[in-house]
Amino acid sequence: MSTSTSTTRTPTPPPATGSSVLSAARTLATAARVLRQLTHDPRTIGLLLLIPVVMITLLRYVFDGSAGTFNSIGASLLGIFPLITMFLVTSIATLRERTSGTLERLLAMPLGKGDLIAGYALAFGAVAVVQSFLATGLSLWALGLDVTGSAWLLLLVAVLDALLGTALGLFVSAFAASEFQAVQFMPAVIFPQLLLCGLFIARDRMAPFLEAISNVLPMSYAVDGMNEVLQHPDTTGNFVRDVLIVAGCALLVLALGAATLRRRTT
Repeated sequence: MSTSTSTTRTPTPPPATGSSVLSAARTLATAARVLRQLTHDPRTIGLLLLIPVVMITLLRYVFDGSAGTFNSIGASLLGIFPLITMFLVTSIATLRERTSGTLERLLAMPLGKGDLIAGYALAFGAVAVVQSFLATGLSLWALGLDVTGSAWLLLLVAVLDALLGTALGLFVSAFAASEFQAVQFMPAVIFPQLLLCGLFIARDRMAPFLEAISNVLPMSYAVDGMNEVLQHPDTTGNFVRDVLIVAGCALLVLALGAATLRRRTT
């Protein structure tokens, strides 16, 4: 009687898909790579840092004969300009990574989606800090923006607004197939918030359904936070609430961006 031997084949291990645990080393490496890429593009860095400065300067001299008007809307725009510029740059830069295949190659390595999103947020967040510092410093110490509260609180809100713009840009890039489509998300995501945030008219003077919509939009709390610093010498409860909401929205959108990140770009 012959005995047959069966060969047990070892299954091929699946390709690396990255760890689900957020790693500080991988996040910092991703942020460093993004910052190195930015240093190779001085035009983008120049636009990122100078556009809010130029816009707030233009606004100051548009209202040259009405310092009160500049004070009333200048602080609000200090939060809106960084949000818009970071949204545009982040959405397009991330989309380039997707369409060029760089993102797919990165995710084939032991790099988690959370590491990737956190790395991008950290890199662009560093740029946002510099951007907000320049715009806020220029407004307060060169253009004569008069705020009752602390300049550091004003800077804190500006940085959080820029981080929110970064998070929104990372998120919407998942739904765009081209840079043209990414730019088109701006009127869909940013413009409604701009109209309803209370910049042009107090939110409680809008139609009730518009006020209800504005209550769930993060830019409304960014503007409210700026106005709290503008009007109150001390940190108020409303200011703390506004800051927490803006920060929470940024974290929520970043988490959604990681959840919708695809390993295949096509």
